[in-house]
Amino acid sequence: MAEVLFYHLTETRLEETLPQLLEKTLEKGWRACIHCGDEDKMMALDQHLWTYRDDSFLAHGLADDEFCDQQPILLTMTDTAQNKAEVRFVVDMGSEPDNESCERIVYMFDGHDQVQLEKARAQWKQLSTAGVEKTYWQQTPERRWVKKA
Repeated sequence: MAEVLFYHLTETRLEETLPQLLEKTLEKGWRACIHCGDEDKMMALDQHLWTYRDDSFLAHGLADDEFCDQQPILLTMTDTAQNKAEVRFVVDMGSEPDNESCERIVYMFDGHDQVQLEKARAQWKQLSTAGVEKTYWQQTPERRWVKKA
């Protein structure tokens, strides 16, 4: 069973936070898969990961690419990760990954988007009913992450 984390974005946007978490994931030698809620979001993240910083980029691919199984970071709209990712990021409360085939699932949702909030709450309740242990992280005004009880 994967470790499940909920990241409630209140001070930054996904585009600012996700690359930082992906860098930390890669530093640990893990592969990542980003499960997107729609194609527009997936394509926007695809472009953003190449250009998010002037001095760096995050090598990645899309699930329908020829060598998707070899990508350190994979973007998809399905529940599977062809790259055998240890960490699965669910953005915009997109497709839910299989929690048996990874080390960690990270749900990232925008605290200013009512639809995402409602979906995150529903997912939290569903996992609670299933007896899944999970942690909830929220940003402080200083943009630090604090684990909430």
